[in-house]
Amino acid sequence: MTQPVLFEELTASNGRRIGVATLASEKTLHAISLEMVNLLTPQLRKWQADPGVALVILQAQGEKAFCAGGDLQQLYRTMREHHASPERGDIRGNRYAAEFFEHEYRLDYLIHTFGKPILCWGHGIVMGGGIGLMAGCSHRVATEKSRLAMPEITIGLYPDVGGSWFLSRMPGKTGVFLALTGALLNAKDAVFAGLADYCIAQASKQSVIDALLAQPWGGDDDAQLLERTLAEAQAASLDDGAVAFAPSNLRSHFDQIEALCRQPTLPEIVDGILSIQTDDAWLQKAIATLRAGSPGSAWLGYALQKRVRHLSLAEVFRLEFVVSLHCAARPDFVEGVRALIIEKDQKPKWQPATLAEATPAWVEGFFDDPWKKEEHPLADLGA
Repeated sequence: MTQPVLFEELTASNGRRIGVATLASEKTLHAISLEMVNLLTPQLRKWQADPGVALVILQAQGEKAFCAGGDLQQLYRTMREHHASPERGDIRGNRYAAEFFEHEYRLDYLIHTFGKPILCWGHGIVMGGGIGLMAGCSHRVATEKSRLAMPEITIGLYPDVGGSWFLSRMPGKTGVFLALTGALLNAKDAVFAGLADYCIAQASKQSVIDALLAQPWGGDDDAQLLERTLAEAQAASLDDGAVAFAPSNLRSHFDQIEALCRQPTLPEIVDGILSIQTDDAWLQKAIATLRAGSPGSAWLGYALQKRVRHLSLAEVFRLEFVVSLHCAARPDFVEGVRALIIEKDQKPKWQPATLAEATPAWVEGFFDDPWKKEEHPLADLGA
């Protein structure tokens, strides 16, 4: 059976090597599983410690997706079991969920803090856990077919994998809008939002790799060599009349998003978005996603972006770990996965059913941390 992540090393003309990690689970659109995480983490650490490796490329097989999110099948089963067990009141009781989120967040943090350039080729669908992989890479490419989103509100979760951190750092209040609506981003949207750095045609990928193999790697300017190569490829792609990069919806609607999402309370923001009258298909889809999504998820995503403003990345991952386990122990996450992925009836029954039913105490309960500081499973991040 083929491993869900494949590794190889390419040798540049001066003998330095480029590590290549390829997600290889096309049937699941490369949804990130615990097995994939546990393959990627030690290999990235090995490449980081190897002085002969100049940079790393993170990519995926096929044309449909880089990574469509997290593999939720096993997580769903363990949530169901935990909810039916005597341990259901203890968020630490779902041991699989704790292991999954801990290992996934450790990998994401490793990518964010990696000591060498990492190029992510984010072609096709990049959602949820896929953005968790891509967002932390030092150099991120989006193609004309890239479609990025953080649609966790549709499954009763919230934008995790560091989403609280990078959404809160997007231009204006666009991060709040994206958390609430799961709005789809194209390549130019991704660059505007800070989730990608370059727009490059998918057809140029092999020529980019060929150009990388010709670079004189091994000096202090490896990141600059990579930047020049990617900038040249971007210029060629944008000048190529055969490749069309759609304009940024996020940029064109920026003023409207600002006016809506700078309202002083979440209910005012949500009411404002839901009351938009528009023929714009992108906005219509965003509005529909918010309307159908979990009110509890809306509260969580909003509360987290406010809470993390002055936290370090490591502190954000520690906070998200606790919140994610609370989500796994409560009704909405398992219900959202059931309705959208398992039974596919598209009729989740959210608890609470409305924003008004989510009291401040209910929201605050997601931040209850059962670990002492030194016992937290991610206590060593940033140490």
